Amino acid sequence: MTQPRYTPELLDELNVLGLFSPVNHQEGIKVHSSAEPSMIAATQRLYRKGLVTQADGGYLTVLGQEAADHARDLLTLLGAAEVTT
Repeated sequence: MTQPRYTPELLDELNVLGLFSPVNHQEGIKVHSSAEPSMIAATQRLYRKGLVTQADGGYLTVLGQEAADHARDLLTLLGAAEVTT
């Protein structure tokens, strides 16, 4: 079995998830047509995966909230590990 890889596309999706407020789930985002093409594509992929409510952002779904929380946790853990080494 091959290990999952952190592709540029996956990292773009994680970056979009990071744009959402961690404390106010009623606060959405809008990815405008003038945004980086990679961010537009990442947002559309998140929509197809059921993590956001609109192809241009909108709000996080319940699954999207969980994914965003895990992504923030991973960044915190990796940042803390970097400081302690």
